[in-house]
Amino acid sequence: MQASPQFQELRKTYRSFTFPLSIAFFLWFAVYVLAAVFASDWMATAIGGGFNIGIVFGLLQFLTTFAITWIYVVYANKNIEPQSAAIREAMEG
Repeated sequence: MQASPQFQELRKTYRSFTFPLSIAFFLWFAVYVLAAVFASDWMATAIGGGFNIGIVFGLLQFLTTFAITWIYVVYANKNIEPQSAAIREAMEG
């Protein structure tokens, strides 16, 4: 089954979404870490209400993680699951 065109298409569908999104998130996280290390004065800039830029960036990391998870679930339900269900059905039936 791994050599079948259906499985190869499933892998392509999965990878075309997850690899770019993973790279984008890694770069976003790297910017956060590098800013914390090399621009600590800027990250410590108060923006009101007891918050500073570093806290906001840290909270945005969590928000980004939840958003990526939600986007992936929607994408997987629409694109990956139908393909995997067809492969599963072909293997079982």
